[in-house]
Amino acid sequence: MDVVVVGGGIVGLASAYYLAERGADVAVYEQGSIGNGSTERSAGGIRTQFSTPVHVALSLASIAVWEDFEETFGTDIAYRRSGYLLCARTAETARTFEDSVAIQHDQGVPSELLDPAEAREYCPGLRAEKFRVATYCPIDGFADPHLALEGFAAKARAAGAAIHTNAPVTDVLCENGRVRGVEANGERVESDVVVNAAGPWARRVGEMAGLSLPIAPRRRQLLVAEPESPVPEEVPLTVDLDTGSYFRPEREGTALVGGHFATTDRDADPDRFSKGIDLDWSAEALERAADYAAYFGPEAGVKRGWAGLYAVTPDHHPVIEETTPGLITAAGFSGHGFQHAPATGQLVAELAMDGEATLLDIAPLESDRFDRSGALVDERNVA
Repeated sequence: MDVVVVGGGIVGLASAYYLAERGADVAVYEQGSIGNGSTERSAGGIRTQFSTPVHVALSLASIAVWEDFEETFGTDIAYRRSGYLLCARTAETARTFEDSVAIQHDQGVPSELLDPAEAREYCPGLRAEKFRVATYCPIDGFADPHLALEGFAAKARAAGAAIHTNAPVTDVLCENGRVRGVEANGERVESDVVVNAAGPWARRVGEMAGLSLPIAPRRRQLLVAEPESPVPEEVPLTVDLDTGSYFRPEREGTALVGGHFATTDRDADPDRFSKGIDLDWSAEALERAADYAAYFGPEAGVKRGWAGLYAVTPDHHPVIEETTPGLITAAGFSGHGFQHAPATGQLVAELAMDGEATLLDIAPLESDRFDRSGALVDERNVA
């Protein structure tokens, strides 16, 4: 089977690896260098604390790979499992936490509901009085997206996949109602299956095949802060869910700080967005972090920062399906593509090679949900 994968980020390369491992003849086409879209700009979070069963299932299937990544792929991805700590200020968010923990427990996730004092035991700098309740899970954590990307790329190549960089896809070839390949780098490339793993560009790729996918590129920013007091390495990735602010320890006491605070969230042009951080945003990000964590304050500084793109759907869930004959969509992860890439790659391989997914039930991720009244179930644990 010949397969073309559009997009050389973590989802595309994971898909390429699992396809090639199963014997497919795989060619990846990336318009720039691998990972230069969203992957290299990710915070690298890996967590199970989601509010819908399908997201929890994607996490667990992916963590099974992340746990053994160094042994399987020969790459140390700096995987640290210091946990995630999600904090709720409002009574409404606190109530959703109870439901989310119950959903997580149904799949065996060892998350726990905490009162603010208990939450501060995991994050000593937490201003616990700001919150009503929190949840914590010890198997959550983060890894280095660049190293993980390189690991998948190396194994995909070793399995026989060809990875073409600086090779943009300019058209999707359709014939008699079926996708038959792509036009890439000025050449016609025929294939049995095309995988749309183009992240923020996925809507454009879908349009080339005559599809309308509600996947919007949205700009998000991150900064590396020099806190007033060092953030210990064992502190979990901590999220103030009601404000959207989050931070995690970085190297030598520094911290990665992020969040989206604007009341509007306009689409960005994935080819022409600013990749540097805004001064106003960086000041607000540090102020919001200082409001709930004593590590930050007036003397905290910004070492560096960057902006990237989320590929956002209306319910913050991805589309993983054969959208039209010959075209598999694996996009719209709404900021969770890095952590869910291992499971997604396996699902793409199953859809292409077997005609159906068996790793987990992906019916909730089919795109027809956007057209069915009342079918959308929003992922609430999003920052």
